[in-house]
Order: sequence, then structure tokens, then C-alpha cells
Amino acid sequence: MLPDGVPLHARPAGNLVRTAAGLDATVTLHANGKTANAASILQVLALGAEGGATVEVVTGGAGASDALDVIAGLLETLE
Repeated sequence: MLPDGVPLHARPAGNLVRTAAGLDATVTLHANGKTANAASILQVLALGAEGGATVEVVTGGAGASDALDVIAGLLETLE
């Protein structure tokens, strides 16, 4: 879940995309009935996730478990 009052706008989305791109896993986000590849800034922004929104994180690949921890932690602490 995103922190209340903190939408997934350009700056936090950019941090998320840079982080996801550096992981040894695929990361997919689901919010508002939409799906996004977490390595794509345009797809992440298109989710339109507002503060307090639930964002589901799905990971796959060799580093899936670590990627899930990293991305979930990042989403929970957005500023």
C-alpha cells in the first residue's frame, strides 16, 4: 500500500523504475485494474496510483524473493 497522501508521481516512480531495472527479476505492478512493468516509467505512471492505494507486486526470475522485498519496502516508504 502506498503511504497516505503520497501518489506514485514522477519522482517516486523514477526511483522505483531505476531500482526495478537493476534487479535480477521481473517486477510487475497491479493497481486500479491496470498492470505495469516496473521497469517502464510510462507504464508505472499510467497506473495512476494515489496515496493509500493498494499496489500488488508480482516478481519472477532468479532474484524474485529479494526483488519483492526491495520493491515492497520502497513502495511503503515513498516520500
